[in-house]
Amino acid sequence: MNVTDTDVENILLCFPHQRDSCPKVQRFSVVQVLMYILTLPTIFMTVFGNLLVIIIISHFKQLQSPTNLVILSLALVDCMLGCLVMPFSMVRWVEGCWFMGDIFCKIHSSLDMTLGTASILHLCLVSVDRYIAICEPLKYRMKVTKPIMVFCLTIIWLFSLMFSFSIVLSKVNVQGLETLSMSNTCLGYCALTFNKEWTVIVSLLNFFLPGTIMSSLYLKIFFVARKQAKVICEGISVVRSREVRSQYSEQRERKAAKTLGIVMGFFLLCWLPFFMANIIDPFFNFMTPADVFDTLIWLAYFNSMCNPLIYGFFYPRFQTAFKIILSKYFHFSNTSNPSL
Repeated sequence: MNVTDTDVENILLCFPHQRDSCPKVQRFSVVQVLMYILTLPTIFMTVFGNLLVIIIISHFKQLQSPTNLVILSLALVDCMLGCLVMPFSMVRWVEGCWFMGDIFCKIHSSLDMTLGTASILHLCLVSVDRYIAICEPLKYRMKVTKPIMVFCLTIIWLFSLMFSFSIVLSKVNVQGLETLSMSNTCLGYCALTFNKEWTVIVSLLNFFLPGTIMSSLYLKIFFVARKQAKVICEGISVVRSREVRSQYSEQRERKAAKTLGIVMGFFLLCWLPFFMANIIDPFFNFMTPADVFDTLIWLAYFNSMCNPLIYGFFYPRFQTAFKIILSKYFHFSNTSNPSL
């Protein structure tokens, strides 16, 4: 179809003075305002919620357990996502253009993939930690130590960085998509596209494999916790102080398993739609509209906002720490000795 000069003049461009500019997605001003109203609070809550978790764990030595080291690292991942990725994704989605150039597009895409992968792998590591704590409690202190957790976290960070940046910079994800790539090389375009082979590899390694591990471990934790509860009920007639402490400890572990099960639920709700669309789209000639993909991406981002909220609602020690921090810095009460 021939495009006349009149048609070109009626098309809004991302860069009006550049002949190879992408056409700008046209939206009503009201729609753009509503999109900013939805995305800006998500960014602020993601950044400050996770920053508060980082401050609390760093401030209170009682919270610096091996498990909370993972939560600390997870909060750092989610905070970086809110600072370095989400604001630029917001502008790209609302304005319908990428204004930061090709080099920063690659950096942004690499960071987006890195931090998303790291966040998922952190949640998987938390599920492994909880499995050992509840299903093998006598071996927990020997198997799960701070040096071991630091080693596991280092592996997660290195794998996420190397895997993501190597894919984006080498462009193996777009091999065989030369025709599609030619149509997406205009100025103002920035999106991470995968061919059939790499969408399967990335989806399996970054979501479906960790998600399967997490689901299996939490299912095992559920059955073990239920068995423990039954044993406690049968032996409740004989009560000694040691048994009371043991019962309290087991109840606390079951509550932790329930809390992390809720984290798992949010994880699946937020990430599953995106990865299902991501793995199906290349096999249907990339028919999924860009706005649908962006919506699913923001649903995945929503998981990073929910994590600190879940910790605040379900962990009593975190609740106490929140109150102490607020009391200290906002002078709600005189708290001279911050202790949990």
